[in-house]
Amino acid sequence: MKFLDLAKSRCTTRGFNDTPISEEDLQKVLSASRVAPSACNRQPQRIIVVREPENLLKVQNAYKTFGSPCVLIVCRDRRNELVRPFDNKCSGDLDIGIVCDHMMLEARELGLGSVMVGLFDPSIIRKEFDLPEYIEPTALLILGYPANGFLSPDRHHTERKPLCDTVMFERYSEK
Repeated sequence: MKFLDLAKSRCTTRGFNDTPISEEDLQKVLSASRVAPSACNRQPQRIIVVREPENLLKVQNAYKTFGSPCVLIVCRDRRNELVRPFDNKCSGDLDIGIVCDHMMLEARELGLGSVMVGLFDPSIIRKEFDLPEYIEPTALLILGYPANGFLSPDRHHTERKPLCDTVMFERYSEK
């Protein structure tokens, strides 16, 4: 599939059937995380694969899982972060976003649905999965086969702002 077609076909899935993800497909999704770029190649991602029912219930204490048979807890290792010296902006969240994007696109190519969640209670994940202080739970990537199929890739015509509203050339300008 051409990249832009793949990107348009990826959509947020908030309802999954209980079909397990094959080990082969899970490895492909995880391999996509490995090749994702990160600031100075520091590769801060630490991913906890959750598939056992009792551990999925632990995740549900922090956020709903929409019936998914697999949740990836995507954490960042804060011990070796790249910090921009001008304003102390850390690259970790950007890196994790890129990692998740790579995994979501690979998942879609495999016919898997996904939703990346940042609005969860990290203290619950930290406690339930016994994370050390320097490992920060940053995103939940919820994966599985959609219960109701995928949204139309044509939805972007009406659900996205036109480029002229988001792109400027040479300088910032209000529209």
